[in-house]
Parts: sequence; C-alpha cells; structure tokens
Amino acid sequence: MSWLSQRPQSSDPVNYYSVGNNQNILIVGLGNPGEDYSLTRHNVGFLCLDEFINKNSEMQSWISKKDLKCQLSIGQMGANRIIAIKPLTFMNLSGEAVQAVANFYKVNIEQIVVVHDELDVNFGSIRVRQGGSSAGHNGIKSISQVMGDNYARIRVGIGPKTPEQIKSEDFVLQNFSKDQQEHLPALKKEVNAMLNEYIYSGELPHETRKYII
Repeated sequence: MSWLSQRPQSSDPVNYYSVGNNQNILIVGLGNPGEDYSLTRHNVGFLCLDEFINKNSEMQSWISKKDLKCQLSIGQMGANRIIAIKPLTFMNLSGEAVQAVANFYKVNIEQIVVVHDELDVNFGSIRVRQGGSSAGHNGIKSISQVMGDNYARIRVGIGPKTPEQIKSEDFVLQNFSKDQQEHLPALKKEVNAMLNEYIYSGELPHETRKYII
C-alpha cells in the first residue's frame, strides 16, 4: 500500500475535545537538542515541529529562549495564537520547558498538544490521544509530573524495535533507517495536516488511529 493512501475508518465511536476559539494553544515537539540527535527516532517530535513551522507562514522562525528553556515560535492561525516550542532541556526534563512556557503565556493544560515518538506504534502510523499514562516515555513522564496528564498527544510510531534484544533506550537514540528517512517527508506532512486540523476545527478526535501507509 502506498504512503498517504486511503485510510481505514475507525469503527469505534469518536469523542471530541474542543480547544475553542481565541485561545493560546501550545504545541510541543519532543526531542534532544544538538546535531548528534537530529535524525534519531527519539527526535521525531522536533522533526515534525520544524515541518509545521516551515509550512505555515503565519509562524515566526525559531528563536532560542534560554529563560524559557526552549526554542520558540509564535504565530496567529485563525482565531488562535499558536506557541510552538522545542525544549532544550533534553528529553528527560522536557516538563521544565513546558511548564515555563505555559506559565508565561497562561496556557491551560487542555490547550497543550505534544508531538512525540511512540515505540509501541509501528513506523508509518500515528495515534492521537487525550491524557493517559506516559507508557514509559520519559519526555511525557516529565511533562505529566509538572502539568498533569490531561493534554493531547500526537504519537508518531517508530516501532517495532529491531532487533528485539536491543535495549529500548538504545533503539530510540539510533538514526532512522535509510528507508524510513525516505518516508519521513510524508510522515511530517501528515502530522502538519493533523496540527492544522486541530487548530482550525477546535476539535481533537480521541483514540482515533490514522494511517499513512
């Protein structure tokens, strides 16, 4: 099946969470700063946020904000002010940057969406979730510890882990394979479309799975 082909529809009922209008929306991409990590699986959140900034002219270029522990971009999209960040704290302390930015811009937890890698989801698939546990993801764990867990997540699949015996922490810090790197543009395009839908519709489908293969 080709990439970005027709997606199957979920048979489960779809519940919607409104992000409303005329609000600050905080979009967080998770990853580790530095060139050594730029193409690792753990940095797919950074890669997707870079795509979002590049493809939406309403968003400013990234600027470093040491006081807020992140790279930051702000723009007006529709009725909402969008604040996009890439934490510079390294993955395990991502919550420090999210808390600092949310407090400074007075963003409620219900208006936060985090884009991150998900080892339990196969590469080429994306799942959307509102709230819930960290599922062992240290960046999500850090955010939930300081903010609570009722924020939206766009979970970008990087699995399955191969070879099976490799430690998860080693696998996520490996670069995407050459074949996967060829498909990253389509993956990033899909996440950008989902973020735009989230911003302009004011609704997030809960536990609806989207396929890009």
